[in-house]
Amino acid sequence: MSQIAHILVVEDEPAQREVLAYNLEAEGFRVSQATNGEDALLLIAEDAPEVIVLDWMLPNVSGIEVCRRVKSRIETRDIPVIMLSARSEEVDRVRGLETGADDYVVKPYSVGELLARVRGQIRRSRPALAGQVLVYEDIQLDSETHRVTRNGEPVKLGPTEFRLLSTLIEKPGRVWSRDQLLDRVWGRDIYVDTRTVDVHVGRLRKALTANGDSDPVRTVRGAGYSLG
Repeated sequence: MSQIAHILVVEDEPAQREVLAYNLEAEGFRVSQATNGEDALLLIAEDAPEVIVLDWMLPNVSGIEVCRRVKSRIETRDIPVIMLSARSEEVDRVRGLETGADDYVVKPYSVGELLARVRGQIRRSRPALAGQVLVYEDIQLDSETHRVTRNGEPVKLGPTEFRLLSTLIEKPGRVWSRDQLLDRVWGRDIYVDTRTVDVHVGRLRKALTANGDSDPVRTVRGAGYSLG
């Protein structure tokens, strides 16, 4: 399974929603769509996206309320939210940002500019998805060429171990639970037992310590794993 950024577009205006989805998919993103706030919250709980493009004015639950709920939950608060609104007054922009939105785009907007802002949020929140080279101490991971080195020596990893390291190296020190790693590395649509995570962490450790280096993966009892 390749790492493809998942974008959720929440927009009740059909033409705008379809144009956004079409252009995001053309850029290689996986796109989900919602037409109202209630459906958006359900989709976020079922299959958390990398970025949420969220219209302010929605039926039932407003975009502002969706943003507030997303940012108030530990599981979803790190998901970047780009707020779309026809409200161009500074007080509205401030309100949107104070609710937790990471960016605020005024309608009408350039699709090209919005795509650039989506890519910018992905670079900040999921650098491995943006094709960056990630470094932790003496470990270097090139997410574009799928190569890993330690102390300049190549590290041979299988696809799953590579995705596992990609996740851990994005935020060194962060403790990931087994369920979080299952969602991020295997995906929610695939059933894998949590013990499988332990097996692949063991393989990752073995590969990273093959030349006698110290083990950089930390087990946090009752919580999960972290890098460093």
